[in-house]
Amino acid sequence: MVADAQLPTGVQTVSWEEDSQGSAVCLLDQSVLPHQVLYLHLRHEAEVALAIRSLKVRGAPVIGVTAAFGMALALARLWREQGPDLTLAMACAHLVAAGDVLRQARPTAVNLPWAIQRMLRCSELAASQNWPTVELVDALLREAQAVADEDVAACLAMGRFGAELIPAQATLLTHCNAGALATSGLGSGLAPVYVAHQAGKRLHVFVDETRPVLQGARLTAWELQQAGIPLTLITDNMAAHFMLHGGIDAVFVGADRIAANGDVANKIGTYGLAVLAHAHNIPFYVVAPRSTIDLTLPSGTQIPIEQRAPSEVTSFGGVSVAPDGVHVANPAFDVTPSTYITALITEAGIARSPYMESLSALCAGYHHFEEV
Repeated sequence: MVADAQLPTGVQTVSWEEDSQGSAVCLLDQSVLPHQVLYLHLRHEAEVALAIRSLKVRGAPVIGVTAAFGMALALARLWREQGPDLTLAMACAHLVAAGDVLRQARPTAVNLPWAIQRMLRCSELAASQNWPTVELVDALLREAQAVADEDVAACLAMGRFGAELIPAQATLLTHCNAGALATSGLGSGLAPVYVAHQAGKRLHVFVDETRPVLQGARLTAWELQQAGIPLTLITDNMAAHFMLHGGIDAVFVGADRIAANGDVANKIGTYGLAVLAHAHNIPFYVVAPRSTIDLTLPSGTQIPIEQRAPSEVTSFGGVSVAPDGVHVANPAFDVTPSTYITALITEAGIARSPYMESLSALCAGYHHFEEV
């Protein structure tokens, strides 16, 4: 097995920077991949929220990490502007407002409000103990970095658990992008693939292009190429054909929110793949850290589904492919019922049905999301 979390892409999705201009959240701009590797240096929490909303950073775990850094940035920026004149009460109020801005960026991935909630708990502790404001500034950055570091460790743990489920020689299928670009580490859905590959297993991965934004074609295909893992890119509607004729051994995907009963919200098209895998008797694995589990929701019917712009469907590569004025539906996610899921792989272990019990056990003692 691999000894560390060496990134297969050789790039880091998000980090904190300090320079002569102050603090910045440094983001890899995923909207221009695979043709360009470009980093953004964001100096205002509103810019961080816009980057999340516009898919410059995407993937549930890394959205959470980005939001945590965005909260730290919000206070560091204000402290730089006001210094000792910034009272603790003003700082806490500002963080609540910054959290609201970031929380509204995207509604489905629970990692976003989870990270914001975690950062606000720091400010609540500061208020209860009457810290100097500068101590809260420092504490928020430490907490944001802890969120990022924990994600790196979780990715490696998920990879190791999931790799044990992959045969020595296997053909796999994945949807959207749940790799290093979606996290701070190896990835979620692709982490088992990377760990298995580095352990010497012989793999071939079928990659759904993932319409309408092509995260599979643009991001996953690029990642796997960087890692030297053989792949075949297919259109979404080819999956059933290759399940029947391509000898696919398992499907690995990520998740944006997992309900208490094991229902999973993930990129649109995941539900269809799960049904197809069930029909072909192919294991269907969901890989996600515990920060993606929302025990406040009894089932997937309560998961909010983001609706995105019609232009994502009516155009392709900036070129219109549909009649002007046509009515468009564009949900970014769908919900896969837990009955179609073979196992949920987390950093704390593998959950199997009945998920209400197994997920609750895995999350015991964990600072999971609590609706406030």
